[in-house]
Amino acid sequence: MAAAEGPEQPFRRRTVSFSRLDGRLNARHQGAWDRFAGELLLDVPRGEARTSVDPAYRLDAAATFGRTAPLVVEVGSGAGDAVVHAAAARPEADFLAVEVYRPGVAQTLAKVGAQGLTNVRVVQADAVDVVGTMLPRGSVEQVWVFFPDPWHKSRHVKRRLVTPELAELVAGCLAPQGLWRLATDWADYAVQMRDVTAASPHFTNRYAGRLASAHDPRGGFAPRFEGRVMTRFERKGLAVGRQVFDLVLDRA
Repeated sequence: MAAAEGPEQPFRRRTVSFSRLDGRLNARHQGAWDRFAGELLLDVPRGEARTSVDPAYRLDAAATFGRTAPLVVEVGSGAGDAVVHAAAARPEADFLAVEVYRPGVAQTLAKVGAQGLTNVRVVQADAVDVVGTMLPRGSVEQVWVFFPDPWHKSRHVKRRLVTPELAELVAGCLAPQGLWRLATDWADYAVQMRDVTAASPHFTNRYAGRLASAHDPRGGFAPRFEGRVMTRFERKGLAVGRQVFDLVLDRA
C-alpha cells in the first residue's frame, strides 16, 4: 500500500507505506500463481515502477468480470482472507483485491482458486495508482482499508496510508452514496483516520460524535463491520489488549 501524494508524482519521489514488494514463493504458492494468475491476476500496463499503473489505463470492470455489478475494492488485501470471505458471501458483487506483496497476492490467488470464485480479481499495484487513476470516477461501491501498516514509530508516521491526499483519491473513485470502510487496532491511527476523513468535504461519518472510547471521548467510531472476517491481524491485536476501531464514511 502506498501513502498518497498524488499518482502524477514520480514513484521514486513519493513516500510509500509499504516496505516490501517481493518475497520468495513456496512451492504451493508458486503452483497457485502458475495455475490461477492468468485468469485472476490483472495484467495492467505499468508506469515508471514495477508496482505502478500507467496513468492512462482505466479498468473496464464489466469486461473484466463479464457482467455489470457493484464493485468493492479492498486496498491492502494481504493474504486475501477478508476479500475471499466477502466475495463468497456476496456473489452478486464483484471484488478487486489490491496488494503489492507478492506472497500475499499468491495466497489470495490460491484461496480464490480453491473456492472457484468468479467475482474476485487481484492486482499487484500501488494503491495510489489504483484508486487515483486506474478506477474510473464514480465506479466503486465501497473501498475497504483494513488494518493498514500502523507505522507506529514517530519517524515513520509520514508513511501511513490514510492521509488527506488519499481521501481525495478515494472520493474520486467512489460512486455517490458509496462507502469507505476502515479499521485499525492502533488507537492513535484510528484518531488520525477519523480526523482525516472528518476534514474532507467529500465524506460524512455515520457515527460522528458517537461510540466514544477511553482513547478519545469525541467518538466517531462504528460498531465492528460484520462483513469483515476475523483475520490473524485482528486476533493478534486483540490478544495483546488493543481495541479495534472501525470507521464508516458515506461519500457525499
